[in-house]
Amino acid sequence: MPENMSLDPDDWQELRAQGHRMLDDMIDQLASVRERPVWQPIPDQVRERFHEPLPRDAGKLDGIYAEFTRSIAPYSTGNLHPGFMGWAHGAGNAAGMLAEMLAAGLNANLGGRDHMPIVVERQILEWTRELFSFPETASGLFVTGTSMANFIALLVARTQAVGEGARQKGLAGDGAKLRAYTSRAAHGCVAKAMDMAGFGTDALRRIETGRLHRMDVEALRAAIQQDRDAGLLPFLVVGTAGTVDAGAIDDLDALANVCWQQDLTFHVDGAFGALGMMSSELAPLLSGIERADSIAFDFHKWTQVPYDAGFVLVRDGAAHLRTFDSPATYLRRDTRGLAAGSPWPCDFGPDLSRGFRALKTWFTLKAYGTDRLGAVMAHTCAIARHLEERVRSESALELVMPAQLNIVCFRCRGDDALNAAIVARLQESGIAAPSATNIDGRVTIRAAIFNHRTVEADADVLIDAVLEIAKTVDEQAQCIL
Repeated sequence: MPENMSLDPDDWQELRAQGHRMLDDMIDQLASVRERPVWQPIPDQVRERFHEPLPRDAGKLDGIYAEFTRSIAPYSTGNLHPGFMGWAHGAGNAAGMLAEMLAAGLNANLGGRDHMPIVVERQILEWTRELFSFPETASGLFVTGTSMANFIALLVARTQAVGEGARQKGLAGDGAKLRAYTSRAAHGCVAKAMDMAGFGTDALRRIETGRLHRMDVEALRAAIQQDRDAGLLPFLVVGTAGTVDAGAIDDLDALANVCWQQDLTFHVDGAFGALGMMSSELAPLLSGIERADSIAFDFHKWTQVPYDAGFVLVRDGAAHLRTFDSPATYLRRDTRGLAAGSPWPCDFGPDLSRGFRALKTWFTLKAYGTDRLGAVMAHTCAIARHLEERVRSESALELVMPAQLNIVCFRCRGDDALNAAIVARLQESGIAAPSATNIDGRVTIRAAIFNHRTVEADADVLIDAVLEIAKTVDEQAQCIL
């Protein structure tokens, strides 16, 4: 066995040269993104290469990178491309990409201890407090995404409702009577959080929405009263700032009033919409979010930070700490040295091993500023309005849901099979990549404009492609052309 077991390279200059090639290639990929398809299917022979046995022997970095270039990079999600309009994917940014490289070089664990990367994360917390007008005592934490952020907020609300005893004894006694409320248009991760927290999904009441997918506040009041009359214990309302299907924002002020009157915790799932607070044009739509007890959101969506960078902000930092604080001898805290700086991030969430997500967020906010990022958000909404007008102008198309933010839902006049086929053909063509959803029981083409590179012409390309594909997908389809 060799004496030197380090994984460092034998030739640092060779590594440096290879690293520069990789960086140059990734910069070229961003600069030339329009020259490639939005997305392309993975060929069977490429997929088959990733069933090879576990590597036992060392490989050459240049050969491994060649395999990446040949078999991985061409078949990514496609959300870098301005024609990507599916789901709710941000497009990343160049400064954030470079920051991710720096973070990997530092290889810091942000679970705890006293080091500068945690100070950077706390800087982001201070900025989010300022953005949402939260008090200095509010706590916050980077997580993978809003699904985990909603889960953490739910557990904090449980602590506020029944105390810390639920951490040891579970939801016995009154805890089993707790009930939460959200709209039927809310993201499925809210119900999943109820499941993971031990409440069960039946403990979540899904409130009806109006035509624009906003929660019916009077129906919420009625459901709360009905549960109280049945001996149950309402404790939490989850509002949505940007529903996944249509981009609807609940009446957050009205929901805050209900929660204040009923002594309930008010949480906002603002996966992408909450950060509209950066835009002077969009912030008024979010009135009331500053009254929330907690907010979950993703920097990696509308703010364009590279994946992943979710965040949870909690007004009552002490309750947040009580929900997760778990002292252990191997995590001994001191007042000096590397073990100082308590409480640590691991005291506010389930993860002890945590990456430096804050750095790419810090770089993005510093490099572009919230004014420019907010302007990008408003611009995507303007493109959505342009897309809506194109839909209205085409007799072959029908508008299913108007653009409330940056999402437009429309259909080709025909059956569900036709519209599903149009979406699949669009994606396979590499021209554009919307997604499909179901609204009012009908398959709908959903165009979500999140990409900072997208312009009005890209929306026109989408509509033109939909019309062209509709002519060829099914000659018998009832599509009025």
